[in-house]
Amino acid sequence: MSGDMAAPAKVLTMDTLNPCIVKMEYSVRGPLVIRATEIQKQLKEGKQFPFKEVIRCNIGDCHAMEQQYITFIRQVVACCTYPPLMETAGFPADVVARAKKLLGGCGGGSLGAYSDSSGVEVIRKDIASYITRRDGGVKANSDNIMLSTGASDGIKSILKLLRQGDGQTKTGIMIPIPQYPLYSATIAEYDMQQVGYYLNEENKWSLDSAELKRSITEARKVCNPRAIVVINPGNPTGSVLTRQNIEDIVRFANEEGLVVLADEVYQDNVYVPDREFHSFKKVMSEMGGAYAHMELASFHSVSKGYMGECGYRGGYCEYVNFDPDVVAMLRKSITAKLCPSVSGQVTMDCVAAYPVPGDPSYDLWLKEKTNVLDTLKMKAKMTVEMLNSLPGIKCNDVQGAMYAFPQLVFPEKAIEKAKSEGKQPDFMYAWELLEEYGLCVVPGSGFGQKAGTYHFRMTILPPPAKMQDFLKRLKEFHCKFMEKYQ
Repeated sequence: MSGDMAAPAKVLTMDTLNPCIVKMEYSVRGPLVIRATEIQKQLKEGKQFPFKEVIRCNIGDCHAMEQQYITFIRQVVACCTYPPLMETAGFPADVVARAKKLLGGCGGGSLGAYSDSSGVEVIRKDIASYITRRDGGVKANSDNIMLSTGASDGIKSILKLLRQGDGQTKTGIMIPIPQYPLYSATIAEYDMQQVGYYLNEENKWSLDSAELKRSITEARKVCNPRAIVVINPGNPTGSVLTRQNIEDIVRFANEEGLVVLADEVYQDNVYVPDREFHSFKKVMSEMGGAYAHMELASFHSVSKGYMGECGYRGGYCEYVNFDPDVVAMLRKSITAKLCPSVSGQVTMDCVAAYPVPGDPSYDLWLKEKTNVLDTLKMKAKMTVEMLNSLPGIKCNDVQGAMYAFPQLVFPEKAIEKAKSEGKQPDFMYAWELLEEYGLCVVPGSGFGQKAGTYHFRMTILPPPAKMQDFLKRLKEFHCKFMEKYQ
């Protein structure tokens, strides 16, 4: 009899789904990436395309693009994962000592045990020492550090605290345009208001105080701005903010009563001589007075830099000058997630407490780190030079991070063709680039851009020979595309 019963109506449909989930978008893994995956599968099955492989420059997945791992990190993680290696593998003494120290902070001496929700205490202390050293002696407190599943998880944990109100009282979050889509997606997911401020492409993607004021003034007509996000070095722009720019942002945030969220995951990735990384915490501390007491959350990760260990999902958030009662609520909120990946925490420790001169692992660590960063620097220069040699493309220097974000100046026929198909012109460009030449990039419309401008984001991660192949194919496609729509 049960076989005759009709299937029950679906509880979850597009009409009953959380509308915030429908609204959120994450273009870095959008339809172009799905199509790239399909093409890769079809190539393996023998289907013929005008190219032999897809080169994916859509996402900052370093090791997927053949970046070499750092031996010290892998050896420590290996020993923590399988402790007998400490006796049998012949690893350097500092690797063994580190693994023993970290396992001593884990429940039962095992990486498989839950940690405290904020992370293993000995790792948080190593991170505090790293921040203090990085910032020239500005003290960091391990009690104000929260390990996270990549920087993304820490960012979402802080953004969640800011959600409040509806209508004109709804929380607004200021984010740069262009921005990393994690922010727009999370703001939509948490039903907050995105407040975009435009970076100045004509001045190396710098930040203009007048633009910040314009943005917040407009936003206050519809929401209550409560925080400002800054990504430095920049994703997708590849820019590195000057110290003066950072001071201007700090003054603005203080005047407007905003929490500062500093996304600093590319702090090791600076390639040009006239730029250096300045942490927001250090700058605020050195500015002194009220600025040194502003609420700040800053984020770092093992996924970028010279490490590129995206899969371990290791990161941290340092929150300073937060109300103690708010800190208690933050700690309560993260307990529901139990703890971040302990393997990721170990990886983060290796980044924070790296080998120093005299350590057995130091020479190899320095050689590998230098090789990764020098290669990225070389590819950044090569990419920008080629892009700027093409008609209809202009690209700022890749000062840092691991992306180029060139502007495309399309013929009017290309814009009309895209609009007739209901597409953004830069999406049409990227789709044709994938279908005809097997190159996967992300349209600028997925990051946000000024009206009437078009861009795409590409990583500089493929190894040099593959990067040259990518640029050669891109040049050939672009010239044909421009000729086609002239």
